[in-house]
Amino acid sequence: MTDTLITHPCNCFALRQAARTVTALYDRHLEKAGLTTSQHSLLAVIENNPGIATQELSELMVMDRTTLVRALKPLSRDGYIQQLPDAANSRKLVFTLTETGRQKYAQAHQYWQQAQAEFDAGIGKSRAMEMRKELIALAHKQP
Repeated sequence: MTDTLITHPCNCFALRQAARTVTALYDRHLEKAGLTTSQHSLLAVIENNPGIATQELSELMVMDRTTLVRALKPLSRDGYIQQLPDAANSRKLVFTLTETGRQKYAQAHQYWQQAQAEFDAGIGKSRAMEMRKELIALAHKQP
């Protein structure tokens, strides 16, 4: 690796490199469950927020709606999620996991835990936690 890459002044470049590296680690573990990192994240957010609306899901995932809809299609096709009318507003659609989706999430979550442990071991658990806090704040534009 050259010094130019190590000291590259672009924040975006450095974040993208890190994101690709971390994503590869998690994908390596999650592929055992037949999911990508993004798919696992979507299942996790829906599992923890049953009945979440598209707009809220889009905001939590920091994804535009078009990208979100494309990402949800394989999960819907495979029977992991269902989209139903909101009880309070039938024009609004909400997402929940199906029983198959809950089973897939539970299976994948075991592999996610392995990836998490590998990452934490690589950089240290407290450093990983601090980095997560900073990245989440950055993603949600919190000071």
